[in-house]
Amino acid sequence: MRVLCLGETLVDLICHRPVDRLADADAFVPHFGGAMANVAVVAARHGAEVELAGGAGDDAWGAWLRERLAAEGVGLEWFELVEDAPTPLAFVTVDADGEPDYLIYGAGIHAAMERVAPRLGAAAQACGALVISSNTLVDPGEREVTMHVRAHMLEHGKPVVFDPNLRLHRWENPGRAVTLSRACLPGLFLLKCNRREAELLSGERDPEAAAAGLLAGGVRNVVITLGAEGAILRGEVRATVPGVPAAVLDATGAGDTVTAVLVAHLARTDFYPAALAVGLREAVAEAARTVARWGAT
Repeated sequence: MRVLCLGETLVDLICHRPVDRLADADAFVPHFGGAMANVAVVAARHGAEVELAGGAGDDAWGAWLRERLAAEGVGLEWFELVEDAPTPLAFVTVDADGEPDYLIYGAGIHAAMERVAPRLGAAAQACGALVISSNTLVDPGEREVTMHVRAHMLEHGKPVVFDPNLRLHRWENPGRAVTLSRACLPGLFLLKCNRREAELLSGERDPEAAAAGLLAGGVRNVVITLGAEGAILRGEVRATVPGVPAAVLDATGAGDTVTAVLVAHLARTDFYPAALAVGLREAVAEAARTVARWGAT
């Protein structure tokens, strides 16, 4: 099954040593980045046929990103480099616990989404499943495009995967982020979120209660990642996977990795729900490898 990932591609400039604040960073190393771009790359590495809809600026960084996407086997039929639009750069610092903090410059994602929007109807028709995140719900124009494609897929009986990937600092009103993310829940084949996102979306602190609430909200399957404790899967299939020990260096992209591995397993089976239980164990193990190195991919 051909899977459409809708979202941003950017350059993560990561300081390769733990620091408490940006001012303490003395050097940054470029890495591939962007939540949906990370999902597309890792899913392609695991055998999925993936298309990435979006783009970057028509500049040196944009060319750098496009070359890497192509080398990874990600489809670029709906990916564009836009002239006079800077490729977004994220300056990333990581604390002693491996938790990243982002400072993003450049609005190239807005221009790229505006450019590709007229062709997304064709993308939705050509692909059998959709993966989205809340990153394209922040800007009103991107939100309209995202919700339109989501509605199209659901109307045609095609599965939709939602990874909230909530970055509340990107929102003027964090409550709005939660409200709009909740609007994406009805009809989802899969919701993948971490413990904090599950609590925000459900109002329940306990992961089991949160999963039950999210399923009651119209989600068919929900995966909640629990950090070092592993992950739970609830819905049409149930599974509990323990964590895999890891020396955490940089947690950037760990959640994207889980989503990507699950999507790859689903794509190979035409979104057979039982594939989630099989894929979750591999996803947790792959995420453990991700946090033990710098950068998401």
